[in-house]
Amino acid sequence: MHIHILGICGTFMGGLAILARQLGHQVTGSDSNVYPPMSTQLEEQGITLVEGFDPIQLEPAPDLVVVGNAMSRGNPCVEYILDKGLKYTSGPQWLSEHLLQDRWVLAAAGTHGKTTTSSMLAWILEDANMAPGFLIGGVPADFGVSARVGDSPFFVIEADEYDSAFFDKRSKFVHYRPRTAILNNLEFDHADIFEDLAAIQKQFHHLVRTIPSTGRVLLPASNDNLETVLSQGLWSEVERCSIDDAVCKKPLNNAAANIHHDVFDQENTTWSAQLLSADGSAFAIFLKQQKQGEVHWSHTGNHNVSNALSAIAAARHVGVTADIACQALSTFKGVKRRMELLAVIAGISVYDDFAHHPTAIATTLAGQRAKIGEQRLIAVIEPRSNTMRLGTHLALLADASCDADRVIWYQPKGLDWSLEQVIADSDGRAEVFNTVDSIVANLVAEAKSGDHIVIMSNGGFGGIHGQLLQALNDK
Repeated sequence: MHIHILGICGTFMGGLAILARQLGHQVTGSDSNVYPPMSTQLEEQGITLVEGFDPIQLEPAPDLVVVGNAMSRGNPCVEYILDKGLKYTSGPQWLSEHLLQDRWVLAAAGTHGKTTTSSMLAWILEDANMAPGFLIGGVPADFGVSARVGDSPFFVIEADEYDSAFFDKRSKFVHYRPRTAILNNLEFDHADIFEDLAAIQKQFHHLVRTIPSTGRVLLPASNDNLETVLSQGLWSEVERCSIDDAVCKKPLNNAAANIHHDVFDQENTTWSAQLLSADGSAFAIFLKQQKQGEVHWSHTGNHNVSNALSAIAAARHVGVTADIACQALSTFKGVKRRMELLAVIAGISVYDDFAHHPTAIATTLAGQRAKIGEQRLIAVIEPRSNTMRLGTHLALLADASCDADRVIWYQPKGLDWSLEQVIADSDGRAEVFNTVDSIVANLVAEAKSGDHIVIMSNGGFGGIHGQLLQALNDK
């Protein structure tokens, strides 16, 4: 079958293309921006890419067009498909019908941590010789690719609540029908498609309604937003997770406390993690208050401990004991663009992180602060996501970045609100710049040995990462 994919260079659609190719299909695709690393990854799989959406790419007609959710009415290819009556579907629907139907699906959902949690879970199963398939919205360093079909019944998927396509406004994850479902957390996000939190909770409950009675839901022990979802109906097994972080000397700031297991709830907890170090680099795992093992790794932050706890609990549902899972996570390399250390130049550490929501920003910085102590932490943040660009979380941004000694905000073109109030609320720690060049020049002039610079964006940020590294090398 010849499958043509519109919007192929997104992480989800690119992963889908790889899966289709591994299943033996002829795969082509197009996007408005065809560039590495996704373009390179796809071309290595023998997938032909086209820049732009000229309908000529649909002649002769493919057997099926998979339409990415970034495509909308008015797109030349979309209009051609409809006018000519070509067969088309959404990415999630294609996955459901052609790959997931006969698999034990393990889905990681939630506002935050989906990519990291699904990467951890896939690695645990891989380390246990279970050869899982997976589709992850990032590139796990342990695998080097974002998707593979796998050689077992088990398939791990990052379960996104964003809509499926212009013709299917349900969340992607309602198509996946998991047997094991992780609900990491739930906050208001995606303000471009959801009116309010209740609208997102409705989609999460659609997901819950698809889980079989012998399936399992894993969620934090103290999350009112998720409990509201379950109160609408639950027909499956449920296990709750919580962190005992009494070892911490410094509490999380208000924004960071929103994300995962912010309150230790022993009474309602099946799984718990006890921090052995304040920065989260070591912790013990308990099942019904019985110790199962310890994880000692290079990662930090309560959010990563929470992700790990959920992954360990999910792996047990398919037969991996917690002690084996702990051993696997002790070797977990992480995910590209999730606090990825790019380089250390003249004693200055530069990191790349995908955080683009106030809670994710807060937890990332809180974890790094716990790790580096009193060393200077500089956050460089691009408010790029649709929700951020709408100004929905404006009032939360100053508090979200409070663990940084210095905050540089990028004011991109087209941002409909001003960062002035954020700067005013940041007690002199924050500045705003409107070009990448000026940010790089400022950092090069001010940074000194021992500093930690965390660049935060869910996009390319105008190539700032490479420019900064080069400028620091040339200094």
